[in-house]
Amino acid sequence: MSAYASLQKEFGHDISGSDRSPSALTDSLEEAGISIGFFQDGSFIPEDTELFVYSEAIPISAPERLRASELGIRQMSYPEALSELSKTYTVIAVCGTHGKSSTTAMAARLLIETGRDPTVVVGTKVKELDGKNWRRGNSSLFLIEACEYRKSFHFYDPQIILMTNCDGDHFDYFKSKDLYADAFVDFLKHLPPNGKVITHLSDPDCRKVVDSSEREGIDADQYPLIDLQTPGLHMKQNSQLVLALADVLNIPTDEATAALAPFAGTWRRMEQKGVYGDDIVIIDDYAHHPREIKATIAAIRGRYPQRRIICVFQPHTHNRTIEFYDDFLESFKDVDVVLITDVYDARHDTEHEKVDIEAFTAEISQKSEVQTMYSGNLERTETQLKQHILQPGDVLLCMGAGTITDLANAFPVEAA
Repeated sequence: MSAYASLQKEFGHDISGSDRSPSALTDSLEEAGISIGFFQDGSFIPEDTELFVYSEAIPISAPERLRASELGIRQMSYPEALSELSKTYTVIAVCGTHGKSSTTAMAARLLIETGRDPTVVVGTKVKELDGKNWRRGNSSLFLIEACEYRKSFHFYDPQIILMTNCDGDHFDYFKSKDLYADAFVDFLKHLPPNGKVITHLSDPDCRKVVDSSEREGIDADQYPLIDLQTPGLHMKQNSQLVLALADVLNIPTDEATAALAPFAGTWRRMEQKGVYGDDIVIIDDYAHHPREIKATIAAIRGRYPQRRIICVFQPHTHNRTIEFYDDFLESFKDVDVVLITDVYDARHDTEHEKVDIEAFTAEISQKSEVQTMYSGNLERTETQLKQHILQPGDVLLCMGAGTITDLANAFPVEAA
């Protein structure tokens, strides 16, 4: 939403919006001249508004949507609005269960460094975009991160798709893994007959989706695993997708490799915040799915093979935790200590079943064979870490898609 708002402001429109509370993000939007209200009762909507864009998370009964209806304002969901904005461009869409933001950021770096001057919308802050999550370019290329939640990506009509993986998520909406995969099949069918889908054809889930879509699949696995400035096999695999994109766009391989090699990651993707106290490395990461957790931990263990790794995991939604319960239990094998916080209840209005967090913690200890404890809310967790757990030379990995980033930021750090 913030990237879309910023782009529309850049295109010369008057923009206003609302959020539940102020943040660094809303501060930056206000600095750009966007008016923001923090009371979402509908009173902040200007009566001469011509378009009201809402997040997929905002129900039709929300006061602001009701007010927009009263005023006769045209309404569009965020993906509908982004689709409309990108209609005149050649759209490159990055989709997948995991790795979308990192892969989009890599692709943005490739296109910028090789002079393709793209417009970009991505789901995280990116160094290559001057710390923003958007960029206005002057070419015909529009690079977007395409989210599958509620089939949002079905509004887009790309010419090229990069698909990182397709192993299932968002089961508060998708009722089975088959229905989840079907959504990707339908998205790939949005490609024109000569459109290209780039993916890892060694991944059976991805191959099945490509075959079912009847679109041309380009196998990213045929490209080399290049060394990047951010760790992890999964990051190298993401870069294979971008090398394949370079091929499709006729960017020479040596230019593409040179552009990608300095890639150092994005905000909250194995982001090293700095060093706290006696050489304690603080890392903030967005992983909230078992496959992401395993990949991130493997990368951090590879970078710090001799250090003690303390992982604090904030489960993101009860629904996801229940759906992947058994997979979560074995996801923490390569760390030394795990702290499980309270669940970040992002969808409390649609979730009816609750995780027994203490039983969940005990079973992780058993299945992952690692010291595990339930630490409660973030404030209590911070106290336990600082007073009883952290030791000189430790690596603290704060992991999850909710407010766990506040914990990572609670440790005053110096640059590494």
